[in-house]
Amino acid sequence: MPVQALFKPFHLGTLELPTRVVMAPMTRSFSPGGVPNAKVIEYYRRRAAAGVGLIITEGTTVGHKASNGYPNVPHFYGEEALAGWKKVVDAVHTEGGKIVPQLWHVGSVRRIGTEPDASVPGYGPSEKLKDGQVVVHGMSQQDIQDVIAAFAQAASDAKRIGMDGVEIHGAHGYLVDQFFWEGSNQRTDEYGGSLANRSRFAIELIQAVRAAVGEGFPIILRFSQWKQQDYTARLVQTPQALGEFLKPLSDAGVDIFHCSTRRFWEPEFDGSELNLAGWTRKLTGKPTITVGSVGLDGEFLQFMVNTDKVAQPASLEKLLERLNNDEFDLVAVGRALLVDPDWAQKVRDGREEDILPFSREALMTLV
Repeated sequence: MPVQALFKPFHLGTLELPTRVVMAPMTRSFSPGGVPNAKVIEYYRRRAAAGVGLIITEGTTVGHKASNGYPNVPHFYGEEALAGWKKVVDAVHTEGGKIVPQLWHVGSVRRIGTEPDASVPGYGPSEKLKDGQVVVHGMSQQDIQDVIAAFAQAASDAKRIGMDGVEIHGAHGYLVDQFFWEGSNQRTDEYGGSLANRSRFAIELIQAVRAAVGEGFPIILRFSQWKQQDYTARLVQTPQALGEFLKPLSDAGVDIFHCSTRRFWEPEFDGSELNLAGWTRKLTGKPTITVGSVGLDGEFLQFMVNTDKVAQPASLEKLLERLNNDEFDLVAVGRALLVDPDWAQKVRDGREEDILPFSREALMTLV
């Protein structure tokens, strides 16, 4: 199967990508004080130089006191961090690539003791107590407005420093997804109850981001059925329910849906070979990004624990077949690109034998 499909340009409004290869957002924790440094700039520049059309940055925290959950994660607020990101943008653009930040709030995943203010607990849709102490602060109406404003400000800053769009992290059991998910959203107000109500927070957030950046500035939404806490979780069980879930998000201002799955080749629903990105494109008419173990023979879950397992390069034939059939528009590559900055170039040149395998050790350095 010829690889040309991966290297055709993609156009959406003002967004013009030289290739269909997307760098998936991957938390790297190499930004002390929340500021991307020279190593981070070079990390992203190398991927753009080697044929990645769109870089989605690692998750970057918005300007809310409870947005962060991990050490050394980059901020997307404050003069110093934004100046660092401006250097990343300029480096990627110099190489002919495009870049968007992934805007992130971890919600109730946050633990007391986490930087930047160790006293701040997690924030989530519903309060959680442990031994009489609040470990998750149940968000008030004002808290909801504050977080929405933080996302809108981050999006506005992204546009100001020359980013090519923004991605809102609405997946994997973090804050936006915590509102979607019945297991974590026990609210009895207009933000809880039915899935339509549980989607209200995301819809208002997307609308605020759209208002902040204006028309024509791309908004990507990453969503998933699975959660960190439950890999078998499903928000919706049928194509009809998926369509009902996605339409209000699409109408609110999403331009591209980034459909997070663990294995891109798995059908989303019985009776069809379409994966989540395929169904999402069919139901919304919007472009979609597929993702999930692209280019590797072992999925990421194997590497969440200490292991000496190695994921070897895998055939792209099934992926190219689906891309040629217009099931989805863009292909996000995670670990294969993390370990090998020249992955896209090697695929393009037919040098599969030169592609580096992925092991857990790759997470310890930025290359």
